[in-house]
Amino acid sequence: MWTRWWLWPLVAVCTADFFRDEAERIMRDSPVIDGHNDLPWQLLRMFNNRLQDARANLTTLANTHTNIPKLRAGLVGGQFWSVYTPCDTQNKDAVRRTLEQIDVVHRLCQMYPETFLYVTSSAGIRQAFREGKVASLIGVEGGHSIDSSLGVLRALYQLGMRYLTLTHNCNTPWADNWLVDTGDSKPQSQGLSPFGQRVVKELNRLGVLIDLAHVSVATMKATLQLSRAPVIFSHSSAYSLCASRRNVPDDVLRLVKQTDSLVMVNFYNNYVSCTNKANLSQVADHLDHIKEVAGARAVGFGGDFDGVPRVPEGLEDVSKYPDLIAELLRRNWTEAEVKGALANNLLRVFEAVEQASNPTQAPEEEPIPQDELGGSCRTHYGYPSGASSLHRQWGFLLASLAALVLCLCLL
Repeated sequence: MWTRWWLWPLVAVCTADFFRDEAERIMRDSPVIDGHNDLPWQLLRMFNNRLQDARANLTTLANTHTNIPKLRAGLVGGQFWSVYTPCDTQNKDAVRRTLEQIDVVHRLCQMYPETFLYVTSSAGIRQAFREGKVASLIGVEGGHSIDSSLGVLRALYQLGMRYLTLTHNCNTPWADNWLVDTGDSKPQSQGLSPFGQRVVKELNRLGVLIDLAHVSVATMKATLQLSRAPVIFSHSSAYSLCASRRNVPDDVLRLVKQTDSLVMVNFYNNYVSCTNKANLSQVADHLDHIKEVAGARAVGFGGDFDGVPRVPEGLEDVSKYPDLIAELLRRNWTEAEVKGALANNLLRVFEAVEQASNPTQAPEEEPIPQDELGGSCRTHYGYPSGASSLHRQWGFLLASLAALVLCLCLL
């Protein structure tokens, strides 16, 4: 009897070690590609993007979820770095701020070439895997970063943008954000405006991943129906388990399955448990639910590390990914399913987006209508507003002259 008493804890410890060891074995062959990390925003907030500041050294960087030792311990092999500028820059300096954050990602890769490999394609990710480096990609978080300009969108593509989140926590003039569904924002586009549809088509043409994190349900559905290629949710979880409108409802998950798209699960406590506290097991519940509704091909990871104030117990930073994979193995996920969630699902979607692209096709050129643009400090070169105003003045003058002539004739 006493032998049995001490044997069970020993079996439990050995089993836990087995799943953790298995997780590391799988991840050394198929490291995780994370869909969303806000380290560039922290570098702006903490150091005003001065990467040569000794405190900004990524080998010793403190008080962040992410640094080089943590990435290595977490077996992270690919990272979409978030190029984020807040909604209060919309119609102001959003484009400038976006360019500065893109510059930070490029400089990170230049400063730490032994760790990061800047890439812009699925083939580049595979090359980074072979070299044992972190494939570093640029995701622009918020459609306000293009300032309602197809030309800016194309320029950001040339600078390395490989996904665009259509909105952040604010509407753009052409797409509605998730706060429309809570009643905190008013709908403007009922999903996508005609110009928003042109943005989606241009992203398809270029081969840029369309990211539906942060958008309204109407925008999700409109984009999933319009896009010629699969889309991603770079950092969103399951609405059925946490009824935050930042998460993906089941009817949309079914559309995700139909379109072979991808949901990369967010770790923010408030989107995991809908409270300030959460744990690793609850994150695994979201992964299970998405797998059940949309299929194992639809599951990925988008931790939102360094972009949120609270993360689950057991997932305190990017070093903890093997523990989450061990939990999935404990829940009888197959090795193929785990490898899909780690990397293969994202690679499949990225490759499909690349195959659907058509750079030789004529680009979208029709600008957004002038009356849909916000901001009082804009110039309006190219729009016919001046000519229209002049025509209105001439019309008023001619009408006045006609009235005067009529009056003279009656005298």
